[in-house]
Parts: sequence; structure tokens; C-alpha cells
Amino acid sequence: LNLKIKVSDQFETYLIQKRFNTETVRIHGLLKQGSELKQTEEEALKSFLNYLQNAVIVAHHAAFDVSMINQGLKRLGLPNLKNKVLDTGHINLKTKGHRHNKYVSLDELSKEFNIPQHDRHTASGDAFITALLFLKLVKSLSKNQNISLSDLMSKKERIGLL
Repeated sequence: LNLKIKVSDQFETYLIQKRFNTETVRIHGLLKQGSELKQTEEEALKSFLNYLQNAVIVAHHAAFDVSMINQGLKRLGLPNLKNKVLDTGHINLKTKGHRHNKYVSLDELSKEFNIPQHDRHTASGDAFITALLFLKLVKSLSKNQNISLSDLMSKKERIGLL
């Protein structure tokens, strides 16, 4: 496998917010009237689908992310995502076997795998941390002859926080 992160190949957008919670500013730093160009939910979802096409989605505890995207698609009268999904939380469980079957946060795994938490709680920062974690987990998988990425994609059970 040619395992590299192409940082220039990314999608990031900001939504026009109808409701705004000032408490979240200290987590992600986004202001309601910030300087970022903002899109409607419809514009953002259509741009995201155009970017995503048929790519495999890699996320940490992906059920939450996929559920949020599907809820937005439903509001627009569009079908749910059909993309394959790889969940780093699930992959982590598989690399350690059944002796570990508890929820492990992205923070915990980034510490375990010595991944810097720069820009944590921003979309691009969390995506980059998840990408680095994914590469490290895939390397662990390659040492285990009993598990392949295709085994992890075919998993039907819900993974994540939902």
C-alpha cells in the first residue's frame, strides 16, 4: 500500500448558523460573524457530495458523522450516503483483538500513537489527526495476517457514539 496523506486534497466549508452557542467558541474558535466564507447547508452538502463522489470515508467513531450528514441529506430530500466507511475506533479494536472492547476517544488514541493534537476540535485538525491515526492503524493491521481493510469495511454493525 502507498500510504500517504495528500494534505492539499481536502474539503472544508463553514455553515451559515441559525443558532449559535457562544460556549463552543472556546472549543473550535469559530465566531458567528467570523471572516470565513459561509454556505447554506444545502450548498455545503452538495459541494461535499461533489467532492466525495464514491470515495471511502475514514472517520473516528464514524456513525456520528455519517448520521449528521444523512440527517442533512434527508432535510434536502436526498438519499443517504452510499459510501463505504472505515472507522478508526473500530479498526483500533480489531488491531488489539477482543481484549479491548471499550470506547476509545480520538484524544486517547492520538496520545497512545504519539500524534500531536494541533488544531484539535477543528474540522481540518481532527481530520488530519484521524488520517495520521488511520495510517498507524493500517500499519498495525499489516502485521496481523487475519485482518484486512476489506474485512473492516464489510462490518454491518453500527460503530461509534450512536
